[in-house]
Amino acid sequence: MKVLERPTRNLFFTGKGGVGKTSTSCAVAVALADRGKSVLLVSTDPASNLDEVFDTPLTNAPTAISAVPRLQAMNVDPEAAAAAYRERVVGPYRSLLPADAVASIEEQLAGACTVEIAAFDEFAKLIGDRDMAARYDHIVFDTAPTGHTLRLLALPAAWSGFFGSSVSGTSCVGPLQGMAAQRDLYSAAVASLSDPLVTTMTLVSRAERSALEEAERTSVELAELGVRNQALVLNGVFQPKGTDDPVAVAMHRQERAAIAAMPARIAALERSVIPLKPRQVVGVEALRGFFTDFDGGTVLPLPHRPRSLPDFAQLVDQLQSGGRGLVMTMGKGGVGKTTVASRIAVELARRGFAVHLTTTDPAAHVAAAVGRVPENLTSGEINPRLEVERYRAEVMATTGAKLDANGRALLEEDLSSPCTEEIAVFQAFARVVEEARDRFVVVDTAPTGHTILLLDAAQAYHKEVMRQAKSVSDAVRNLLPRLRDPAFTRIVLCTLAEATPVHEAAALQRDLRRAGIEPYAWLVNQSLAPLALTDPLLLARRAQEGRYIDEVADTHAGRAFILPWEAGVSASVESSPEQVARIA
Repeated sequence: MKVLERPTRNLFFTGKGGVGKTSTSCAVAVALADRGKSVLLVSTDPASNLDEVFDTPLTNAPTAISAVPRLQAMNVDPEAAAAAYRERVVGPYRSLLPADAVASIEEQLAGACTVEIAAFDEFAKLIGDRDMAARYDHIVFDTAPTGHTLRLLALPAAWSGFFGSSVSGTSCVGPLQGMAAQRDLYSAAVASLSDPLVTTMTLVSRAERSALEEAERTSVELAELGVRNQALVLNGVFQPKGTDDPVAVAMHRQERAAIAAMPARIAALERSVIPLKPRQVVGVEALRGFFTDFDGGTVLPLPHRPRSLPDFAQLVDQLQSGGRGLVMTMGKGGVGKTTVASRIAVELARRGFAVHLTTTDPAAHVAAAVGRVPENLTSGEINPRLEVERYRAEVMATTGAKLDANGRALLEEDLSSPCTEEIAVFQAFARVVEEARDRFVVVDTAPTGHTILLLDAAQAYHKEVMRQAKSVSDAVRNLLPRLRDPAFTRIVLCTLAEATPVHEAAALQRDLRRAGIEPYAWLVNQSLAPLALTDPLLLARRAQEGRYIDEVADTHAGRAFILPWEAGVSASVESSPEQVARIA
């Protein structure tokens, strides 16, 4: 792999959900440690699965991986970081201020803004702290899916700029004086990210059109942030063994077409190609074999045909029963939430219902997934930049109108905080949900960790509204009750028939239930189980699907449905679930 030939100190792996960032970053970390280097592997994904890959419980502190000498790993836990951050800010005041004043400061630091800056604070220490640099030869970052990662990488410059322009000495995350020590750290983080001798950003992609287009967009945005030392990994590239398996031939043809049409910017990057594996990449030995080809040898036996689950059309039959309401697709990045949401929206529109399709994922493009749009289907997105502009204008026109010039200046400064985006996106989400009172609204959500933060914000904001009885819109006031109403909201948990997507969806289901929200159904997407196959690699992959399909149906789901793998899958009105019958 190219990045192993001249590894810089900081090695980032980013890309669209499900492209193999975790497998690639873990394999690189193991390879470097096996060479005798001191390596720290860090996940910045709120839904990290490093624990499962290494079969080692991890925390927000470096933990030794026993099977790999010189390798340590950690998760940047947003909630743990936020708790430590709050105590650093509040602690010095406990013996100086009355209890009610301390409680007021703690309340100020209870929001999503504090979670974000605290997680970022931990991230900045890793790339900007000299003591940390002296402890490790390399720090390998397994990042969250693209949109969340771009937000994280933009924060060093955003907060540095906010520090430089602030005149009030306060912010939504507390007194800036208490953050003075971080200013030099954030400046060092900015310098490290833009130094090609220190940081390499590897864009990980599948040989798929949408993943490659997102890699291109990410490359441009990273360059705008000053991160220009970039490389490309094409992961999971499939080479069929023979030409007698029509599914294998279709899969290979689709990948070749995507690579041939690769956008020019990323086509020019230094490229590594990783072959598709017959089995999941879990465990150290699997990681050590990550860069090798499958030889077509041993194939796992298929002990029994996986059970027959209801199909996609039957799922839509059930979803349409109320005639209106909110449908949300959730799950790990890369399981096909955008495609599933788009297909649900198109099918409901085909059946004569008014439908609006949108997304809370900063990196999703639902309009592209839909293709030709039925007349009764509208689509859009919650665009963070536009929502921030709208929110700032609204606050200045209402609250700002009652202030004098000095007060308006302080309000404008507060609204320039990077945290403003979280509030603006949350309110936009509430408005979208309200539209489902008289039509179907289908929401493609961000990957798991980002969605949990959004739902946490809904709970926290709901409590604050109920406590203070503030003058807020009905959309915001009613958001949490609507999400908890099974007659109004139906959540479809999307997964692949693999360990990590199933277990992450199960964890998401537990989090939803703690919030009083019950998922409606599970959908096993892009499954090989229903297909007729002869290619040995695909047979090996299909062989392991049965246990996870059984786990979904027997352990996790009240309702379970399945959608087979399709060539050229699209939600456009020219596609249908029957495509796969013509392939197989």
